[in-house]
Order: sequence, then C-alpha cells, then structure tokens
Amino acid sequence: MIKHKKAQWPWHALTALVLVGLACSLYFATSRIAYEWHWNRVPQYFVFQAQEPQRAEGYGTVQSIAVAGDTARVTLLDEDGATQVLQVDSNSVLLEEGDDVSEGDLVGVTRHWAAGPIAWGLWTTLWLSVVSGLFGLLIGLAAGLARISANPTLRHLSTVYVELVRGTPLLVQIFIFYFFIGTVLNLSREFAGVAALALFTGAYVAEIVRSGVQSIARGQGEAARSLGLNAGQSMRHVILPQAFKRVLPPLAGQFISLVKDTSLVSVIAITELTKSGREAITTSFSTFEIWFCVAGLYLLINLPLSHFASRLERRLAQSD
Repeated sequence: MIKHKKAQWPWHALTALVLVGLACSLYFATSRIAYEWHWNRVPQYFVFQAQEPQRAEGYGTVQSIAVAGDTARVTLLDEDGATQVLQVDSNSVLLEEGDDVSEGDLVGVTRHWAAGPIAWGLWTTLWLSVVSGLFGLLIGLAAGLARISANPTLRHLSTVYVELVRGTPLLVQIFIFYFFIGTVLNLSREFAGVAALALFTGAYVAEIVRSGVQSIARGQGEAARSLGLNAGQSMRHVILPQAFKRVLPPLAGQFISLVKDTSLVSVIAITELTKSGREAITTSFSTFEIWFCVAGLYLLINLPLSHFASRLERRLAQSD
C-alpha cells in the first residue's frame, strides 16, 4: 500500500501568517504611541569616521603644502628654523602657504574608520562569554566528577558549591565578587565579572556532567575494568565520551544562557553589549531601534552556537 506524503505547505503558510501578524501588531503598537523610527541614527554606533586633529607644536609659518590625492603634506617652519611635517586630509587643511601659526593651532584632521560603542560592546560580550564558558566548563567538569566521587570530602564540598551557587541570584554573586572579594584581593572588574560568570556556569555544568555520567550503564565501567583499565582510564576513555553525547544539548543551552547572562556585569561598570545599547539610547533617543539591534546581535551570537551544537549532536549520533 502506497502512503501519500502529507502536504506541509499549509503549515508553512500558517507560520508565515503568524509572523506577519506579529510584525503588524508591532507596527500598530508603535503607531498608537506616535513613535517615529530613525534607523539612520543607528549605523554610527557600529562604525563611524573618527577625526584626529593635527596641531602646530610651536610658533612659525606654513612653509609648504603638498597635495597628493586625498592627503596633504603640510610643512611648518618655526622661529628656530626647525620644521614640523603633518599629514592631513587634503579637504581639511585650514591654512595656506605663508600663514602664521601659533602653538596649538589646528592645521587639519586625519580621518579613519573606527568601531562604535555597540561594536565594542559586542566584542566585550564575546570575550566575556568565551573566557567564562571555558573556565565554567573546566570547573563544572571537576565539580561534576567530584559529585559522584567515592571520596566523601570531595562529594560534600562539591555539593555545597553547587547548591550555594544555584540557590543564589547571579546578580548578587557579581556584587559579592566585585565589592567584597574584589576589594580584598584587589581584583579588576573584568576579573571579578569573569570569575562570577565562570563559577555560576560551572555549578550548572556540574549537574549536567553528573547526570550524564550517571546515565551511562554501570556495566560500561565494569567492562572497562575487566579489560585492565583503572578508574581514571575507564572514565576518560569509556564513560565520558558516551556521556558527552547525552549532555551536549543541555550544555549548549547553558552556554547560550551564559551569553545572555553577561548583560548583568554592566552593574559593575563593564561596558558590554546591553550597557552599550543603553548608552547609545541616551544620545540617539532611538530606543526601539537600538534595542532591536542589540537583540539581533544576541541572536547573531546564539543562533550559530545552537546550530553548531545541533549538527555536532547529529554527527555524534551517526557515529554510534
């Protein structure tokens, strides 16, 4: 009997209809509050053309101005006969040959493209996430294995750590690290922020690792022992590779959550993506535009991470 494949296009059409409805709802919501969109104000917070002023260092005259394309070479001759050569943009030269100049006078400017505050905030969020994620993974792996250790001290200390961190808000932990531990040990705000995020992530990773290891049948370890492997070797070569395949989805979810949790370090004056967005709003008065851009950048980080974890999970499943 031939089975006919059920058409999927009605469901795709329904999905598109829902998305269009959400977009229309957003449009009507902004119309009701008479909000005017100004997307042209946003690009300057990603990249802008910076100007660096070039000034005279002493009293003298303009000896020569040599223009070559977009660049002008201005030579100044001071009262002692010494020369000062400045490279400026040709359309920014404010003097002519023979003009007198004083110390500090503006001769022209050099222009170059520079990253805006939101771009710098995105970079800060990225390195905070990567560094905290790596340390959190190491801490979580050690604490997770300690949770199932036969040593009562290791088991009890790891349990205290996990329950203490998971039972208190991350914001409170950041304050404790920066204002208490950071003050006592003279830590920078960046170090305190990374430490708080890493320990917070490590506590959740520890529980993920513990549950993944315990989900492997006990016979796997016994079989490894019968082949002559000790406890450490059987864990490293037999148990952990199998457990990794099972804990990959929750690990990916935890690291995605970590990227969003980096927004909390703004309370200790670290200018990450969210704080950069708030500062941009105060000067641009484009609230919705900036927040939509910030949300889009978080998606730009997290969607590839989620896609990579899904592909890796499928590849590991095929290798079984």
